[in-house]
Amino acid sequence: MNGRLTRVDADGFTEFVASRGPSLLRMALALTADRGLAEDLVQEALTRAVSRWTKLVRDGDPEKYLRAVMLNETRSQWRRRSRRHEVITDEVPEPAATDGTELGVADRIDMATILKHLTPRQRAIVYLRYYEDLSVADTAGLLNCSPGTVKRQSFDALKRIRCLAPSLIPDNDATEREVT
Repeated sequence: MNGRLTRVDADGFTEFVASRGPSLLRMALALTADRGLAEDLVQEALTRAVSRWTKLVRDGDPEKYLRAVMLNETRSQWRRRSRRHEVITDEVPEPAATDGTELGVADRIDMATILKHLTPRQRAIVYLRYYEDLSVADTAGLLNCSPGTVKRQSFDALKRIRCLAPSLIPDNDATEREVT
């Protein structure tokens, strides 16, 4: 096993993780909207990549493989979650206690919280299109869907973000008037 790890390190795995790890974590955060789940997702992708690292480097784009693994793992988690059933109770949970020092809604906007209100696919598309600046075709290829699906999901996601956080979009009212 030590021989294998030495060879992987010789091929630059450690350096790759050090340099590209933060980018992979940002993508995982966008996909999961949870820091712990994001770290687990990156760890899972890196675990799968280490055994085929030499081939990935030889093929030229190990990061593309890691991103695909993260997207596929996230899709699998979506499917598993869709099969679970929620337990309905008669009791409503108590709201969080407030001490009266909260900031206004516009001051408390946190993009991670907003992303939690999007579907998992919308989060993935928003991340890939607007953070990674991928084209519609590249995003569709990574998500194994049609370009039309990417466009529609992007539109729906941005519409939802505008509703949840109008202050994020400058001159939101003017933009809405132009669209309609």
